[in-house]
Amino acid sequence: MSQAKLTIKHQEGLASVSAEQWNRLNTEQNPFLQHEFLYGLESTNCLEPEGWIPRHITIEAEGVLVAALPLYLRTNSYGEFVFDWAWAEAYERAGGNYYPKLVSAIPFTPVQGQRILIDKDFADSDLLQELLIKQLIESTESSNISSAHCLFPTEADSDTLSEHPFLKRIGFQFHWHNRDYRDFQDFLDGLTRKKRKQIRRERRQAVEAGVEVELLKGNEISEEQWLTFYSFYCSTFHKRWGNPRLTLEFFKLLSEKMPDSTLLIMARQDDQYIAGAFAMLSKDTLYGRHWGCSLQLPFLHFELCYYQTIDYCIQHGLQTVDAGVQGEHKLSRGFDPVRTSSFHWIRHEGFRASIDDFLQRETKEIDFYIDELNTHLPYKSE
Repeated sequence: MSQAKLTIKHQEGLASVSAEQWNRLNTEQNPFLQHEFLYGLESTNCLEPEGWIPRHITIEAEGVLVAALPLYLRTNSYGEFVFDWAWAEAYERAGGNYYPKLVSAIPFTPVQGQRILIDKDFADSDLLQELLIKQLIESTESSNISSAHCLFPTEADSDTLSEHPFLKRIGFQFHWHNRDYRDFQDFLDGLTRKKRKQIRRERRQAVEAGVEVELLKGNEISEEQWLTFYSFYCSTFHKRWGNPRLTLEFFKLLSEKMPDSTLLIMARQDDQYIAGAFAMLSKDTLYGRHWGCSLQLPFLHFELCYYQTIDYCIQHGLQTVDAGVQGEHKLSRGFDPVRTSSFHWIRHEGFRASIDDFLQRETKEIDFYIDELNTHLPYKSE
């Protein structure tokens, strides 16, 4: 197939791209890279109102999809979780237009995953990688766009991008890792006495408040339960960030199209739902994504978003809980600091030099901070 004629396309959406062929390129089976997830965002009106305009790059060999780069034209930086607002302000203060920009990422989702999708059976994968990256840079230059960005790539994709004129930015998140625990008590036994007592106390308060927890896979979630969770989800956004990013139709679509990857954790009190947390599942990771409640109870957020997810991973043999960005409070509850990366191609040479200087200083500060966090891990042996 490597001798076949290659055709590069810029897709203004995934409606015309075969779901089967796209998913075949998702070799790590990351649920956020599935055609059903990405096209679901497009088809349920989650993207364009928030300034995510699909511009996916695909490569076909004799009509068969062999490579792809999920890509969006952005008119702002909301929902990216790699914060470049100061860059935009500086660029525009100097007389330029930072927006629009091109971003390879999963909308509203700070999850590491493949960005350079390649057919593993194609003989010359290096060629396909080069073509995708070359096309990304050429599209940025030819459209007079300020920059192109790749957010939260895998380590393999990071190595590839590092061989090209991208600036690397370091970040961090907190992930929980399964150390072959037999059960939740085994996890607690590995913690220091102080942290073990803290978690037991927090979990006990939820029980004493009469809270009952239900864990529901996608095909078990009723329309009423989605409606209830969605009201919780919206309330969280209205309190903190404004309008909700995702639509009710999108959540319901996940139950239909990706039932095995969708998990809803709901809390009841006196036969009434009072809180809920939404997560996605891969073969080895639980991704905690959204939470909301109608009644504030002490430590209920920790119970649904951390302790229930940890317990679920132990019971089902999953290796990681990825609970999203920020949150130093996760450290004392068994989550480790994990480095993340993003890559940035800046068209203006002078601005690129300034960003490069900033990133070198920022990286030293982040490395120091992560090292400091690692001295406060709650595990006995550490």
